[in-house]
Amino acid sequence: MRRFLRHPVRLVPFGFLVAIAIGTGLLMLPWATSEERYTPLVTALFTATSAVSVTGMAVNDTPNYWNGFGLVMITVLTQIGGLGILTGAALVSLAVSRQLGLRNRLLVAAETAEYGIGDVGWLLARIATTVVVTEALMTLVVSGRLWLAYGYSPGRALWSGTFHSIQAFNNGGFTLYSDGLLAFSRDPWVALPLGIGAIIGGLGFPALFEAARRWRRPARWAVATKLTIWGSVVLVAGGFLALLLAEWGNPRTIGTYDAPGKVLAAFTQIALSRTGGFDVINVEWLSEESYPLLIALMFIGGGSASTAGGIKVSTFFLLAFVIWAELRGEPDVVVGRRRVVGSSQRQALTVALLSVALVVIGTVGLILITEGVRFNESLFEVTSAFSTTGLSVGLTPNLPEQGQYLLTVLMYIGRVGPLTLGSAIALNTRRRLYHYPKEQPIVG
Repeated sequence: MRRFLRHPVRLVPFGFLVAIAIGTGLLMLPWATSEERYTPLVTALFTATSAVSVTGMAVNDTPNYWNGFGLVMITVLTQIGGLGILTGAALVSLAVSRQLGLRNRLLVAAETAEYGIGDVGWLLARIATTVVVTEALMTLVVSGRLWLAYGYSPGRALWSGTFHSIQAFNNGGFTLYSDGLLAFSRDPWVALPLGIGAIIGGLGFPALFEAARRWRRPARWAVATKLTIWGSVVLVAGGFLALLLAEWGNPRTIGTYDAPGKVLAAFTQIALSRTGGFDVINVEWLSEESYPLLIALMFIGGGSASTAGGIKVSTFFLLAFVIWAELRGEPDVVVGRRRVVGSSQRQALTVALLSVALVVIGTVGLILITEGVRFNESLFEVTSAFSTTGLSVGLTPNLPEQGQYLLTVLMYIGRVGPLTLGSAIALNTRRRLYHYPKEQPIVG
């Protein structure tokens, strides 16, 4: 076991497994539920995995099934999962001992996609500051609004604001309301902070820090930062316009809203649909044109080393540049006057193809397991689980145990990442000291 876990990459999926196991055990206890009874294993495992993987899917009515202890545990698991198991442990170690050993530096570098280990302490300090400040500002705005405009008591407003701010920044989807955030879809003081927080959390710390450091000179950003920042802008703007047009006249979603309400609801839903998982618009009543849009956005997800899932924005747009270069007959893939190395292209293709395969297998498996489920419902639910988004068309609570276990596995794989999981398994690949003769097979 020590030999297997010797490399930091292998500790990432193992750390998430440990957190899920602990969370499952705690949520099974009778004092975690409102009726003070033992929770079935499948329910506790599904909820713990959903929280640690920052998905937010639920098999029960979250605010009514769990009591205060259970909701606090879900919040803690979401924060730990969003921050990163190894990153959180390193932060505790840094706070206690005031220093980081080489092993902890390697672990944090493996989980945060940091290529160097010299500035890991500084990186951890920036991560902690960003998380605390962003979540505190969101909590302040949302709690103040609930207190002043909705008549909440100060304690209830603070709890609700804190819970939803942590869920939004970590791109989780648990909520304290049975109907999601539908009641706040036209309230900019609640919807906008949560939507913006989800976007910030979904960018990823490497891209976020570089963009903040060089905001005056975006041309000097690294390729990964450019792909993540500008790709996110394109996806949010394009998705917002597409959803707004598709749902403008739908009376079951935003058709009865005034124009500002429609714009706010559509923007917030897109900001949260990519990875956040909150329902600002009733997803079950969306028009048929909106489902492919949300499935695509969920599958792409957010930025690398972020709280978001999916294949990642940089992966998607890097593949777009690869296709563009191939169509033009270019020998190199160029992004922002920088050539992209072949290994990055292969990694992007590997992540995309593995993810497509997992979604296809999961969709077919869910159809075979569940009687009477339609293809589009299965595809939506599986994509939401794999991308750790958490949106649902109402299928998950009615799934048999086998279906819930299937989604549990997909949530775990989606959070750990197909490439990380594959690297952890096939880490002992040896470097060849020879090359075989070249040959050009027929393609297409």
